[in-house]
Amino acid sequence: MINTVVTDIEGTTSSIHFVHEVLFPYAAKNLPEFVRSNHTKSEVNSALQDVAALAGIAADDIDALITQLLRWISDDKKVTPLKSLQGLVWEHGYRNGDYQAHIYADALASLQAWHQQGLDLYVYSSGSVYAQKLFFEFNEGGDLSSLFKGYFDTVTGAKREADSYKKIQKAIGKPAGEILFLSDIVEELDAAAEVGMHTAWLQRDVTDIEHHPRHACVRSFADIELSALR
Repeated sequence: MINTVVTDIEGTTSSIHFVHEVLFPYAAKNLPEFVRSNHTKSEVNSALQDVAALAGIAADDIDALITQLLRWISDDKKVTPLKSLQGLVWEHGYRNGDYQAHIYADALASLQAWHQQGLDLYVYSSGSVYAQKLFFEFNEGGDLSSLFKGYFDTVTGAKREADSYKKIQKAIGKPAGEILFLSDIVEELDAAAEVGMHTAWLQRDVTDIEHHPRHACVRSFADIELSALR
Protein backbone atom coordinates (compact mmCIF):
# COMPACT_ATOMS: atom_id res chain seq x y z
CA MET A 1 0.00 0.00 0.00
CA ILE A 2 1.34 3.42 -0.95
CA ASN A 3 1.38 5.71 2.07
CA THR A 4 4.14 8.12 1.04
CA VAL A 5 4.57 10.38 -1.98
CA VAL A 6 7.84 12.02 -3.00
CA THR A 7 7.44 14.63 -5.71
CA ASP A 8 9.69 16.58 -8.01
CA ILE A 9 8.84 20.27 -8.53
CA GLU A 10 9.80 21.62 -11.96
CA GLY A 11 7.55 20.18 -14.65
CA THR A 12 5.73 18.05 -12.07
CA THR A 13 3.96 20.15 -9.45
CA SER A 14 4.85 23.41 -11.15
CA SER A 15 5.48 24.92 -14.55
CA ILE A 16 8.95 24.78 -16.07
CA HIS A 17 8.24 28.28 -17.39
CA PHE A 18 8.03 29.75 -13.88
CA VAL A 19 11.48 28.42 -13.04
CA HIS A 20 13.12 29.39 -16.33
CA GLU A 21 11.29 32.63 -17.08
CA VAL A 22 10.92 34.05 -13.55
CA LEU A 23 13.28 32.50 -11.01
CA PHE A 24 16.40 32.02 -13.15
CA PRO A 25 16.32 35.54 -14.65
CA TYR A 26 15.68 37.03 -11.21
CA ALA A 27 18.71 35.21 -9.79
CA ALA A 28 20.90 36.16 -12.75
CA LYS A 29 19.95 39.83 -12.36
CA ASN A 30 20.27 40.06 -8.58
CA LEU A 31 22.97 37.51 -7.70
CA PRO A 32 26.01 39.70 -8.50
CA GLU A 33 25.03 42.49 -6.12
CA PHE A 34 23.85 39.97 -3.53
CA VAL A 35 27.22 38.20 -3.55
CA ARG A 36 29.18 41.47 -3.38
CA SER A 37 27.08 42.71 -0.47
CA ASN A 38 26.94 39.47 1.51
CA HIS A 39 30.10 37.49 0.67
CA THR A 40 31.44 37.78 4.24
CA LYS A 41 28.32 36.23 5.79
CA SER A 42 28.91 32.64 6.85
CA GLU A 43 26.25 30.95 4.69
CA VAL A 44 27.21 32.89 1.57
CA ASN A 45 30.93 32.54 2.22
CA SER A 46 30.60 28.78 2.66
CA ALA A 47 28.83 28.45 -0.71
CA LEU A 48 31.44 30.64 -2.39
CA GLN A 49 34.22 28.46 -0.97
CA ASP A 50 32.54 25.47 -2.61
CA VAL A 51 32.23 27.37 -5.91
CA ALA A 52 35.93 28.22 -5.77
CA ALA A 53 36.88 24.59 -5.13
CA LEU A 54 34.68 23.24 -7.92
CA ALA A 55 35.75 25.83 -10.50
CA GLY A 56 39.43 26.16 -9.54
CA ILE A 57 39.03 29.86 -8.75
CA ALA A 58 40.63 31.81 -5.92
CA ALA A 59 38.11 32.11 -3.09
CA ASP A 60 38.79 35.84 -2.72
CA ASP A 61 38.25 36.62 -6.43
CA ILE A 62 34.63 37.74 -6.10
CA ASP A 63 34.29 38.89 -9.72
CA ALA A 64 35.52 35.56 -11.05
CA LEU A 65 33.20 33.66 -8.71
CA ILE A 66 30.25 35.75 -9.88
CA THR A 67 31.17 35.13 -13.53
CA GLN A 68 31.27 31.38 -12.87
CA LEU A 69 27.91 31.43 -11.08
CA LEU A 70 26.27 33.33 -13.94
CA ARG A 71 27.74 30.85 -16.43
CA TRP A 72 26.27 27.96 -14.45
CA ILE A 73 22.88 29.71 -14.40
CA SER A 74 23.05 30.21 -18.17
CA ASP A 75 23.97 26.55 -18.68
CA ASP A 76 21.29 25.36 -16.19
CA LYS A 77 23.87 23.46 -14.17
CA LYS A 78 22.70 21.51 -11.12
CA VAL A 79 25.55 22.67 -8.88
CA THR A 80 24.84 22.53 -5.16
CA PRO A 81 26.51 25.83 -4.06
CA LEU A 82 24.80 27.66 -6.92
CA LYS A 83 21.45 26.28 -5.81
CA SER A 84 22.17 27.43 -2.26
CA LEU A 85 22.96 30.97 -3.38
CA GLN A 86 19.98 31.09 -5.73
CA GLY A 87 17.75 30.16 -2.83
CA LEU A 88 19.04 33.07 -0.79
CA VAL A 89 18.48 35.49 -3.68
CA TRP A 90 15.01 34.10 -4.37
CA GLU A 91 14.07 34.58 -0.73
CA HIS A 92 14.32 38.33 -1.21
CA GLY A 93 12.02 38.13 -4.24
CA TYR A 94 9.43 36.05 -2.42
CA ARG A 95 9.42 38.16 0.72
CA ASN A 96 9.37 41.36 -1.31
CA GLY A 97 6.30 40.15 -3.21
CA ASP A 98 8.08 40.24 -6.57
CA TYR A 99 6.46 36.90 -7.49
CA GLN A 100 4.69 33.83 -6.13
CA ALA A 101 5.61 30.26 -6.98
CA HIS A 102 3.40 28.55 -9.54
CA ILE A 103 1.54 25.32 -8.89
CA TYR A 104 -0.74 23.37 -11.19
CA ALA A 105 -4.34 23.23 -9.94
CA ASP A 106 -4.38 19.43 -10.19
CA ALA A 107 -1.18 19.15 -8.15
CA LEU A 108 -2.54 21.46 -5.47
CA ALA A 109 -5.81 19.53 -5.21
CA SER A 110 -4.12 16.11 -5.03
CA LEU A 111 -1.44 17.15 -2.55
CA GLN A 112 -4.05 18.64 -0.26
CA ALA A 113 -6.28 15.55 -0.59
CA TRP A 114 -3.41 13.13 0.06
CA HIS A 115 -2.36 15.14 3.10
CA GLN A 116 -5.91 15.01 4.46
CA GLN A 117 -5.98 11.25 3.83
CA GLY A 118 -2.89 10.85 6.02
CA LEU A 119 -0.25 10.21 3.34
CA ASP A 120 3.25 11.47 4.10
CA LEU A 121 4.44 13.96 1.48
CA TYR A 122 8.05 14.83 0.62
CA VAL A 123 9.83 16.85 -2.04
CA TYR A 124 12.96 15.87 -3.97
CA SER A 125 14.24 18.58 -6.29
CA SER A 126 17.54 19.81 -7.70
CA GLY A 127 16.82 23.17 -6.05
CA SER A 128 18.17 23.54 -2.52
CA VAL A 129 16.00 22.47 0.41
CA TYR A 130 15.84 26.13 1.42
CA ALA A 131 14.58 27.14 -2.05
CA GLN A 132 12.03 24.32 -1.96
CA LYS A 133 10.64 25.53 1.37
CA LEU A 134 10.35 29.08 0.03
CA PHE A 135 8.67 27.74 -3.11
CA PHE A 136 5.84 26.13 -1.17
CA GLU A 137 5.58 28.80 1.52
CA PHE A 138 5.22 31.70 -0.93
CA ASN A 139 2.95 29.91 -3.37
CA GLU A 140 0.00 31.12 -5.40
CA GLY A 141 -1.93 28.25 -3.81
CA GLY A 142 -1.23 29.70 -0.37
CA ASP A 143 1.29 28.65 2.26
CA LEU A 144 1.65 24.94 1.48
CA SER A 145 4.60 24.24 3.73
CA SER A 146 2.47 22.34 6.25
CA LEU A 147 1.69 19.68 3.63
CA PHE A 148 5.23 18.29 3.58
CA LYS A 149 7.11 16.22 6.13
CA GLY A 150 10.52 16.77 4.55
CA TYR A 151 12.63 17.88 1.63
CA PHE A 152 15.59 16.42 -0.26
CA ASP A 153 18.02 18.09 -2.69
CA THR A 154 21.28 17.26 -4.46
CA VAL A 155 23.08 17.05 -1.12
CA THR A 156 21.35 13.67 -0.92
CA GLY A 157 22.68 12.81 -4.37
CA ALA A 158 22.08 13.20 -8.09
CA LYS A 159 18.48 12.66 -9.16
CA ARG A 160 19.35 10.12 -11.84
CA GLU A 161 21.28 7.81 -9.50
CA ALA A 162 19.60 4.92 -7.68
CA ASP A 163 21.72 5.45 -4.57
CA SER A 164 20.00 8.81 -4.01
CA TYR A 165 16.64 7.09 -3.73
CA LYS A 166 18.07 4.48 -1.37
CA LYS A 167 19.13 7.34 0.90
CA ILE A 168 15.70 8.95 0.65
CA GLN A 169 13.96 5.66 1.43
CA LYS A 170 16.22 5.16 4.45
CA ALA A 171 15.60 8.72 5.67
CA ILE A 172 11.83 8.29 5.32
CA GLY A 173 12.05 5.01 7.16
CA LYS A 174 9.52 3.07 5.11
CA PRO A 175 9.81 0.18 2.64
CA ALA A 176 10.42 1.35 -0.94
CA GLY A 177 7.24 -0.45 -2.02
CA GLU A 178 5.17 1.98 0.08
CA ILE A 179 6.64 5.06 -1.64
CA LEU A 180 5.51 6.71 -4.88
CA PHE A 181 7.91 9.03 -6.72
CA LEU A 182 6.58 11.58 -9.20
CA SER A 183 8.64 13.26 -11.91
CA ASP A 184 8.59 14.43 -15.51
CA ILE A 185 12.07 12.95 -16.17
CA VAL A 186 12.24 9.26 -17.13
CA GLU A 187 15.85 8.81 -15.97
CA GLU A 188 14.88 9.95 -12.48
CA LEU A 189 11.95 7.53 -12.44
CA ASP A 190 14.22 4.71 -13.64
CA ALA A 191 16.56 5.35 -10.70
CA ALA A 192 13.67 5.36 -8.20
CA ALA A 193 12.16 2.20 -9.70
CA GLU A 194 15.53 0.47 -9.41
CA VAL A 195 15.28 0.60 -5.62
CA GLY A 196 11.68 -0.62 -5.63
CA MET A 197 9.67 2.62 -5.46
CA HIS A 198 6.44 3.04 -7.37
CA THR A 199 6.74 5.72 -10.05
CA ALA A 200 4.52 7.99 -12.14
CA TRP A 201 5.70 9.89 -15.20
CA LEU A 202 4.02 13.30 -15.50
CA GLN A 203 3.66 14.21 -19.19
CA ARG A 204 2.14 17.66 -19.27
CA ASP A 205 1.33 19.59 -22.47
CA VAL A 206 1.78 16.64 -24.81
CA THR A 207 -0.57 15.60 -27.60
CA ASP A 208 -0.18 11.87 -27.02
CA ILE A 209 0.88 10.13 -23.82
CA GLU A 210 4.01 8.04 -24.24
CA HIS A 211 3.71 4.69 -22.50
CA HIS A 212 6.47 3.10 -20.46
CA PRO A 213 6.71 -0.49 -19.16
CA ARG A 214 8.05 0.50 -15.73
CA HIS A 215 6.15 3.69 -14.89
CA ALA A 216 2.56 4.83 -14.66
CA CYS A 217 2.11 7.47 -17.36
CA VAL A 218 -0.22 10.39 -16.65
CA ARG A 219 -1.00 13.91 -17.84
CA SER A 220 -1.66 15.32 -14.39
CA PHE A 221 -1.98 14.48 -10.71
CA ALA A 222 -5.72 13.97 -11.29
CA ASP A 223 -4.87 10.86 -13.34
CA ILE A 224 -2.85 9.21 -10.56
CA GLU A 225 -4.78 6.32 -9.02
CA LEU A 226 -2.95 5.20 -5.89
CA SER A 227 -5.14 2.10 -5.57
CA ALA A 228 -4.07 0.95 -9.03
CA LEU A 229 -0.42 1.11 -8.00
CA ARG A 230 -0.81 -1.05 -4.90
